[in-house]
Formats: sequence, structure tokens, C-alpha cells
Amino acid sequence: MKGNNLRLPLAVLSFLLCGFTFANADTFSFRADRMSGSSALGREVTVLTGNAEVRSDNILLRADRIEIHGDDNQFIDCTGNVWGFEEEKNILFRTDRLRYDRTLKVARLEGNSTLEDRENEIVARGRFIEYDDENEITVIQISVRLFKDDMVCRSEYAVYNRAEKLLDLTGFPVVFKKDDEFRSDRIRVDLDTDDVIMQGSVSGTITN
Repeated sequence: MKGNNLRLPLAVLSFLLCGFTFANADTFSFRADRMSGSSALGREVTVLTGNAEVRSDNILLRADRIEIHGDDNQFIDCTGNVWGFEEEKNILFRTDRLRYDRTLKVARLEGNSTLEDRENEIVARGRFIEYDDENEITVIQISVRLFKDDMVCRSEYAVYNRAEKLLDLTGFPVVFKKDDEFRSDRIRVDLDTDDVIMQGSVSGTITN
């Protein structure tokens, strides 16, 4: 390819995609208004800009700009109006920046980030979210907010175990359930039953 910034229709992009090598059986495709790249040994990178979209197995990613790099195109970096969807588990992402490792199947969201587990009707927000797709573990950090029905959870650090439907909160955690308020050093919430388990310096307010 000549030049660093090429406008290519989807059909041409799909043809160029066949030139890349994929070691695993993961389904992988992309599209964009513009494409540029470098084939320098050890620095191979593909840059998609303008309505950029990448599909990797069950993950669909959209952003203003997407970079694909690493051995067998392992890493996907998305910036600008990032939107993502895990189709099998019905999980939606929105963030300023997202980095996805296709081998480990781990997504890292940075900036104003939201993870919406539509199947379990849970919305989590924070400044950093790491989602492990295979183990179904989500780590949320900095200004954590989690919403489920009439319950609101706040903390500076949280671990959401989707398979077991458990939420562990640390860093000034507080849970609001309707008019009730619970605080302690550490809080565990059973998201299946909405039970709250508190440890250390427990305090709260319960309204009859």
C-alpha cells in the first residue's frame, strides 16, 4: 500500500484482512472509513479511523480510532466514543479508552467507564474497569458506583463475580437499599438475594 492514510471500502478491507495471520480460531474482522498501518518487523500495527469497528469472537468494539497490534493481532486499543458489546453474556461497555487482549480475553476500560450486565440488570461505573471474560470477574476502581434495582453501592474498589453473583466492596464502602444505609470497612453483597454482609467498624441506619 502506498501512503499512510487510505480510504478503503469494506470489501477491500475484508480482502486485506486475509493477509494477516491468526494463530487461534477466534473469529476476527474489522471495518472503518480509513485505514493506515506499518509492516515494520516487530512494530506491525493497523490503524482504523472513522466509524471503526472490530469483531473478535463474541466481542464487538466500536470507536473513533482503533489500533490493532501484537503477535497475531493480539491487542486492540480503542479511543474516542468507545462502545463495546459481549454478545454471548449480553454485557455492554462504554468508556473513553478500551484495551482488549484477544488471547487472554481481558478488556481494560479507562476514564469515565460503564459496564452494563443486562442479563442480571446490573450497572457498574468507575474510572477503571477490568473485565475478565473467561473467569467472569470484573474489577472496578476509583469512584465506584454499582446499581441494581433500588440498591446503590459505592466504594473506591470493587470486585464483581458474575458467576457467583457476589460483589465485594472496599475503600469506604457504603450500600443504600431504599431508605436504609450500611457502612463498614468491607462489604459483601449477594446480588442474587440482595443480602448485605459487613465486616469491621460496622454502622448503619435502618428505616422501618
